[in-house]
Amino acid sequence: MTETVFTYAAPALKFGRGAAAEVGYDVRGWGARRALLVTDPGVLAAGHAETVAASLRSHGVEVVTYAGARVEPTDASLEEAVAFARGEGPFDAVVAVGGGSSIDTAKAVALLVTNPGELMDYVNAPIGKARGPEQPVLPLAAVPTTTGTGAESTTICVMDVLALKVKTGISHPALRPRLAVVDPALSATQPAGVIAAAGMDILCHALESYTARWYGEFPAKEPQQRVPYCGSNPIADLWSEKAMGMLSGAFRAAVRAAREGDDGGEAAEQMALAATFAGLGFGNAGVHIPHANAYPIAGRVRDFRPADYPQDEAMVPHGMAVALTAPEAFRFTFDAAPERHLRAARLLSPGVSGSDASVLPGVIASLMRDIGIPNGLAEVGYGAGDVDALVDGALQQQRLLATAPKDVAGEDLATIMTASLEHW
Repeated sequence: MTETVFTYAAPALKFGRGAAAEVGYDVRGWGARRALLVTDPGVLAAGHAETVAASLRSHGVEVVTYAGARVEPTDASLEEAVAFARGEGPFDAVVAVGGGSSIDTAKAVALLVTNPGELMDYVNAPIGKARGPEQPVLPLAAVPTTTGTGAESTTICVMDVLALKVKTGISHPALRPRLAVVDPALSATQPAGVIAAAGMDILCHALESYTARWYGEFPAKEPQQRVPYCGSNPIADLWSEKAMGMLSGAFRAAVRAAREGDDGGEAAEQMALAATFAGLGFGNAGVHIPHANAYPIAGRVRDFRPADYPQDEAMVPHGMAVALTAPEAFRFTFDAAPERHLRAARLLSPGVSGSDASVLPGVIASLMRDIGIPNGLAEVGYGAGDVDALVDGALQQQRLLATAPKDVAGEDLATIMTASLEHW
């Protein structure tokens, strides 16, 4: 028997310029009197965290700030944040202000300050024990300052496990924020490199959820077996299509404006809205091969240091890591749903022609080239000799690979990785 039911869930959403200044009203409405604000040093220096903290205080909520969230969190950085929260608590709520890294850090904190055990108890199997929360997690308000991760809408907390050189995460419905507050005035300050990388995350969220295995093709489940990623479905499709249509007009313009020192205006607002829409889509349908590949690409980085990111250590930003194998991943999945791949290509590039497997990869590669994404894995330091290790890391992401529209074997991933060493 195959599945006849799909699920859909999303946080409450507040969108618009000035929305960040209203967080205090909403959090106080939950009955919270003491909140932990989680952010990172860059966002703190930009003043965005203080905007939210002032709103909380003005509504009678005591604020304790943790500004140690790490760009691209690790198991060690999350454990540090949890230890801080356990030591400074109790809290009634958690408020995250920052990119996906700060929001994911806040999710780990919200889970572990109310539940027993350690971080790895809750990390997805086979790396962790995939334990579910026994107690309610603290309510979380997520205020993104980047446009792309969708972390404000999802049930996932992503991290690098340093000892294993692999990215993984915690996935549970309880991790979905109670409230997402998307204020384009905050994300308008992103530099061009961050807009490009985070924007590719938006793009791949929309593309992967839109091309995910149809929910009705999965084996039938009992209620207790249902997971947040249920496959493409009619509701998630609407959000993904809308996100792709918005990206077609706004993405290049937003990057160009940032390069010229402009705040992006309408393009920046459209990017924020596209990120929100894509998050509402993939947060239920799921993502697949590009995201599974991204985890070892980011986790095994040697010395690549991207422009417009902190230069103190090597990293491949998440959205960039996702993008690097996307063209070849969608070439591979084309025959599972040709009409969807072609529809996606025309939403992203309305004038594109053709009807074969190369159309969508060509649209993606052209965009990557225009906005300054590296030309494949070789440009971030990988060679043919790294393919086997990257494939091994991707194969550990079976939760994601199961959402792909066709079965994916190790040799398929090796073909995708090899072809992704250079795109143009």
